[in-house]
Amino acid sequence: MKIGIVCYPTFGGSGVVATELGKALAQKGHQIHFITYSQPARLDFFNENLFYHEVMVPSYPLFQYDPYELALASKMVDIVQFEKLDVLHVHYAIPHASAAFMAKQILKTKGIHIPVITTLHGTDITLVGKDASFEPVVTFSINQSDGVTAVSDDLRTETYNHFKIEKEIEVIPNFINLERFQKQRKDHFRTAISPFGEKLLVHTSNFRSVKRVQDVIKIFVEVRKQIPSKLLMVGDGPERVKAEKLCRKLNVCGDVRFLGKLDAVEEVLSVCDLFLMPSEKESFGLAALEAMACQVPVISSNAGGIPELNIHGVTGFVSNVGDVNDMVKNALFVLHDDNLPTFKANALARAKVFEINKIVPLYENFYQKIKDEQLAML
Repeated sequence: MKIGIVCYPTFGGSGVVATELGKALAQKGHQIHFITYSQPARLDFFNENLFYHEVMVPSYPLFQYDPYELALASKMVDIVQFEKLDVLHVHYAIPHASAAFMAKQILKTKGIHIPVITTLHGTDITLVGKDASFEPVVTFSINQSDGVTAVSDDLRTETYNHFKIEKEIEVIPNFINLERFQKQRKDHFRTAISPFGEKLLVHTSNFRSVKRVQDVIKIFVEVRKQIPSKLLMVGDGPERVKAEKLCRKLNVCGDVRFLGKLDAVEEVLSVCDLFLMPSEKESFGLAALEAMACQVPVISSNAGGIPELNIHGVTGFVSNVGDVNDMVKNALFVLHDDNLPTFKANALARAKVFEINKIVPLYENFYQKIKDEQLAML
């Protein structure tokens, strides 16, 4: 099958999932065409079935803002025609689903009927989509898609609760490549970070306010009072400065390392003992899944789709959003030497449920189903 994938090319969850899905599909023999404004961050290997088409946005003095959605729609039309694509799979509702609708209508005038599948990832629904400036477009674009998927049951429910959606939404969860995300022998790195055998806690995110990064610091400070520990902060974003200031205020800078954005995050996860995710909202919790695949149990909030991944008392614990004291109590329990090996083993076992080779066939079947339905209507 020839599949066009439209996504954000950044380190965010939707872009990571879209890119890893495309790579896996290419390895299975499908021809994959990425359509976006720059090469996706994880499109990092060569395959004869992988193609990248850059969306160029012309700059004119007339426009205060560059018309990316129009340029994207035009590029989709061009690639569908020239490459004879079978399916367009757009990730994240804004602006990809609306641009795909425009492209679909243009292609109809040329006698081409291309099925459009939209995957909802989270903030396109829970945050941006609820904004009155975008809600009508989001609702219309989802309803005009030929197929719709969501990455968790919680996101599916929230979409139905907040939008007048008439389409059936299929839940296909996020996934993990266990060949990449697995515990590696990085003893030298662990020794350098915790030379006296301190426990290693870790947090990875884009440091937005929804991630509650300051709660991560607060949890660590209380854990450190009872168990010698270090904290690794992976990522970057608007809340980083506040987190750094809090570390200074609480006098723990010597035990907290801000590592910035990392491509090989699995190398850091491989040496850690506990992953902290106190988020206010998560549609799935892909960063937690990556940690679990590296045998790192999770202390998280119970927000969104996280409880569908992090099983309370098994792979870690979930607490109410903002309940730092409960998260500290649970973290201390997991980190106890008698408990940690069991939680690590459970985390890996849970991650295997979401192994990429189990999830990709769900997308393949969905593509074929939507394609067949489209043909039946012609």
